[in-house]
Amino acid sequence: MKLNLGLGALVLSVSAFAQLSVEAELRPRFEYRHGFKTLFDKSDDEAAFVSQRTRLNTNYKNENMEFRLSLQDVRVWGDVPQLNATDKNKLAVHEAWGKFNVTEEIALKLGRQEIVYDDSRFFGNVDWAQQARSHDAALAQFKKNNFRADVGFAYNQDGEKLTGNIYTVDRNYKSMQYAWLHHDWVDFSGSLLFVNNGWQLVNANSGKSETQYTQTIGTHLNYKANALNLIGNAYYQMGKDIDANDVSAYLLGLEANYNVTTKFNLGIGAELQSGNDNKVIANDKNKAFNPLFGTNHKFNGLMDYFYVGNHLNSVGLLDLHAKANIKTSEKTNVGLALHNFSSAADLDKKRFGNELDITFGYKIYDNVTLNAGYSHMFASDGMELIKNGKANETNNWAWLMFTFKPTLFSTK
Repeated sequence: MKLNLGLGALVLSVSAFAQLSVEAELRPRFEYRHGFKTLFDKSDDEAAFVSQRTRLNTNYKNENMEFRLSLQDVRVWGDVPQLNATDKNKLAVHEAWGKFNVTEEIALKLGRQEIVYDDSRFFGNVDWAQQARSHDAALAQFKKNNFRADVGFAYNQDGEKLTGNIYTVDRNYKSMQYAWLHHDWVDFSGSLLFVNNGWQLVNANSGKSETQYTQTIGTHLNYKANALNLIGNAYYQMGKDIDANDVSAYLLGLEANYNVTTKFNLGIGAELQSGNDNKVIANDKNKAFNPLFGTNHKFNGLMDYFYVGNHLNSVGLLDLHAKANIKTSEKTNVGLALHNFSSAADLDKKRFGNELDITFGYKIYDNVTLNAGYSHMFASDGMELIKNGKANETNNWAWLMFTFKPTLFSTK
């Protein structure tokens, strides 16, 4: 009885001044891969496995500051023995950041954090990937009425050093600065993004390093009135790539969605990402757009043939797509998407093929969901020019995922 009274007093004490919550997530996912990300070859065997993400999230907030700690473990079922003495997987810090208010409008956010803006086309958390994406960064944030502005800074090093600044972590930037401006109106919202991303180039002969900077400037526009929703993206890249080539590249995207009924939505869209003719960077000029930190699994087909750790500095992409989403009940929805892919730059055979994506979602309970999907790539001969394997082979992918998201403790 005394323990219960003491715990209750502690909860009342915390809730009087702040909000504290502890949440968990368990997400096992089965996948069958037979031509996922690249064309299947008859000499290959299909792959099947279960991956799992486990997270423990702690959130604290009072009138002056916020704090978040997100710990995660990512594994594949069976990748350690049953009687293992040590675990090959390490507990990882996905997020660990603090935020405090300088004034009513200005705040500073420091630490490891997800950076997500707009539709995640250029900055996203890549949540489909079990490990997801987070940055070590410092943000200055401004918010007043319907206007928001973030200015971010990041500088990476692979350890504490006495001399030198050579950075050896693969596929990571050395430094980054960006600014994001956003305004909401009644039926319309718009964002402007500028990113200066620095990749470190190390001279093999001298051992000295030089950071090559690529600049990206772009806008995201969103119009929504009644049943119609129009979304536009436009980005341009310039500067230098990691190999010191001159960059001149662009992304243009437009999508229209219409709610036929409250339970039935239709959409059509097109996206063009520039590329290099015949996959060749000619005259030290790179014309291939790089979506960098976007949640690329969300775009250009769920089978991840393009821009998910692949297809960089290549021939670009023209993606024409149509989709439908049907909410069959309060707990169930079905999604259909059809993509037509082709090369944006010159290629002997420009047609890559078509991809069909079918997804299913069911809300079992408030904190338990079931999701599943099936995708099929109907590849054309042009796909063989950019991928290994054969276009006439069966290329498909299927997955089944459960997500548990209980709130373990909350003062809200």
